[in-house]
Amino acid sequence: MNQEFAATASLIGDPTRSVMLLKLLSGKALPAGELAFAANVSPQTASGHLAKLIEGRLVLMEPQGRHRYYRLAGDEVASAVESLLAIMPSRRTGSGPAITPTVGTLPYARTCYSHLAGWLGVNLLDAMQARGLLVPSGKAFSVTDAGRAWLGELGVRIPSRPGRALSPFARQCLDWTERRPHLAGTLGVSMYRRTVDLGWLSPIPGTRVVRVTFDGKHELSKRLGMRLG
Repeated sequence: MNQEFAATASLIGDPTRSVMLLKLLSGKALPAGELAFAANVSPQTASGHLAKLIEGRLVLMEPQGRHRYYRLAGDEVASAVESLLAIMPSRRTGSGPAITPTVGTLPYARTCYSHLAGWLGVNLLDAMQARGLLVPSGKAFSVTDAGRAWLGELGVRIPSRPGRALSPFARQCLDWTERRPHLAGTLGVSMYRRTVDLGWLSPIPGTRVVRVTFDGKHELSKRLGMRLG
């Protein structure tokens, strides 16, 4: 186990591969050329690094015709990368952000793999717990009856068993800018996709930044009492 752990840490710790993993936190499948450009290496060098990440089961390759696209191997990999960001020395000084980050920046609202993160994601989770929609259960959450009704009105489908705490379904993900958890797992992904479909959130193309629309501010205020500038 020690050797396997060290090998995985070495894969993530390489500067070129770390850039690629951070780029893939958007949740999108990306071509090797785009990852090579982000890491400032040649396509040949990028292919070698991607092969190692695939062998280490951190990245998956998806062929589409003659093209190859790469994505993180799962939510657990994304969570591990975000957790490493959260424990960087620069993120562990002080008691955390005291003011709301600037709108339109990564710290304010962004995607973490395929769910919502940043100040907005953390405060959305806080609001859901304050309204009694989710109840903590270790590192996961149980959905209350009120939560099932609220999510149903929103159009988010959840498992048939009420109150069941399933880590892959609804779990905590430590936010590296806020240093508090936001909502991850299947529920976090479903909520993010639904709010985008409803036009409440709008991802900015080519980035991980997420913009809150006018309708989104109104609905989050009405439904969860969130006050957004």
